[in-house]
Amino acid sequence: MAPIALTLYTRPECHLCTDMKAVVLLLAHDFGCTLEQVDITGDAGLEARFGMEVPVLCINGRKAFKYRVNETDLRRQLRREERK
Repeated sequence: MAPIALTLYTRPECHLCTDMKAVVLLLAHDFGCTLEQVDITGDAGLEARFGMEVPVLCINGRKAFKYRVNETDLRRQLRREERK
């Protein structure tokens, strides 16, 4: 089974991004996920797609969380992904 792919879209100096990254890093290791961190700054396509919604966490290419995530909700979502 392929590892769960996490993509975290952020921008610099964003306290919500820092908070979400901490939760994601904690659980990504536990679940053996791959993690790609993407700074949307200066990318017109990503800026248009996400605008002020960052941070955004996608799980296996699907938007799962924006602005905030807590450990309980992310753990629940990652368990669902494992069962697919």
